Amino acid sequence: MVFDDGLRRSLFRVLQTDPRMSQRAMAKALGISLGKANYCLKAFINRGWVRPRRFQHNGNKWGYSYIITPDGLEAKERITVRFLQYKLTKYKALQEEIEELRQEIQNYLA
Repeated sequence: MVFDDGLRRSLFRVLQTDPRMSQRAMAKALGISLGKANYCLKAFINRGWVRPRRFQHNGNKWGYSYIITPDGLEAKERITVRFLQYKLTKYKALQEEIEELRQEIQNYLA
């Protein structure tokens, strides 16, 4: 299952924004299936990045809030740095491709 730094970073962002968000709402916010959201959340819990906490949600129903742990905050920082480096590399490659296309057009028009 694809679980890249972009998705990890997005999940951390969603959890920081609303720790009581349901898994269904998380899935919708992240643009992934409910099953994948559940898988990703369980992976965060197993790594010790997130701690679930039960709360009374609605009468007889229980909900969970997902608290980011200190290890989770450190992981978020590492993931964010790595993701930024990846995006900057892609950005540089795109800039180079744009410059090549400009040169190609100039050569064509000359």
